Amino acid sequence: MNKYILYPGCSMESSARAYYDSLKAITDIIGLDLQEIEDWNCCGATEYLGIKLTPAYALISRNLALAAQQADGTRTVVAPCSACYLNLAKADYYMQEQPVLGQHVNEALAAGGLSYTPGSLDIRHLLDVLVYDVGLDTIKSKVVRPLTGLRVAPYLGCMVPRPDYEHRWSDYEYPVELDLLLNALGAEVIEFPLKTECCGGHMTQISPDTAFELIRRLVSAADAHQADLMATLCPMCQMNLDAYQSETNKYFGTSFRMPVIFFTQLMGLAFGLEAKDLGFGLELVSARNALAKIGIEHPAEVPAGTARPKKDGSLPMPAPLPPRNMPAEKGKVVK
Repeated sequence: MNKYILYPGCSMESSARAYYDSLKAITDIIGLDLQEIEDWNCCGATEYLGIKLTPAYALISRNLALAAQQADGTRTVVAPCSACYLNLAKADYYMQEQPVLGQHVNEALAAGGLSYTPGSLDIRHLLDVLVYDVGLDTIKSKVVRPLTGLRVAPYLGCMVPRPDYEHRWSDYEYPVELDLLLNALGAEVIEFPLKTECCGGHMTQISPDTAFELIRRLVSAADAHQADLMATLCPMCQMNLDAYQSETNKYFGTSFRMPVIFFTQLMGLAFGLEAKDLGFGLELVSARNALAKIGIEHPAEVPAGTARPKKDGSLPMPAPLPPRNMPAEKGKVVK
């Protein structure tokens, strides 16, 4: 069994729960032993690195220090989340390339009784491990229900193949790893030229006009290529294309209904697992029609949960800025 240290990241327990559920469902089938880092913390996503480098990289590197400390027979950290993967890889790389930064980060870690030697761990994305360690032949051998006839657009997003410090991917602009894996599952993988284009990230909150255009381009391209669904490996990409597809339709006057799911969910289906155990039904744009095409019953959609009560004294969340050609809602001030 292949053994690795798992850094799950925050989204796997919340917005990307379908990703985590489906990953846990397939690990035993393909012989993947993932040992979760104990006491891991958020990687800071994308914003913190734009504020101050030392605390940002210290936040990220604390996870690497814990992983190195807890490593038991392996030195490979696996991150399913693309943003987490990129941040962990950047921290490891820049601590080596910029010794002064590395020194400052370790001084910060020392306050918590930790230290990290850059280069002592391998940082890899889940897809990389599945394709090159588990292997496509092994994955194909576990398929009991091929996804024959299902047209899938492979969408990686912009954070996985670039900057690729260790040259792990087949190409920066048009990597084929996801295509190969989906082919091994029996799916019909379409040529998707926008597979590494940005989904907009957090632009949905600060510049909706820009975000909606980026989302429209991606969903429109998948629809034009007659995809039944888009398969991704990035929680941020999945959330943007799924949760904001309705807003994008409203903005442009379109009517796209393109399901966006995680590639591990498709693996589970091909391995014969039940859709309800793989997180299907959690997506906002239902994959019901796509699953019906291959004779699989889609579970009932999961109703949206109620928001957690705010803690006393907590600050209110600001409302997203409206697009420039849409008025602000009554009572909300937009400068």
